Amino acid sequence: MNQQTSEKSLQLDKGKDTNSLTQLKTIFHYLSENVATASMVTEATGVPQKCITRYKRDLEKSGHLWELFKDYCKKTGFKAWYLSTDPSKAPVSNQLKLF
Repeated sequence: MNQQTSEKSLQLDKGKDTNSLTQLKTIFHYLSENVATASMVTEATGVPQKCITRYKRDLEKSGHLWELFKDYCKKTGFKAWYLSTDPSKAPVSNQLKLF
């Protein structure tokens, strides 16, 4: 998989305003260099967690974000998924490939 993702491929919903696209790019860039929970991303980037949850879903569906492992969040102390957009950290699928 290509290490770099073009900005065009991050435009998941063409109806999003520029602020939303900026938030999406901020989250994507942060998670490409860090493994973090949504709460940790909020603290580091200032993007509201409600928005991060929506972008997380969109990025997962487009194949740009992965849940790596579940552990206690360093910010909240609750169990949460640690996320990344770095393709080299993506879990290997154990699903059989037919073709």
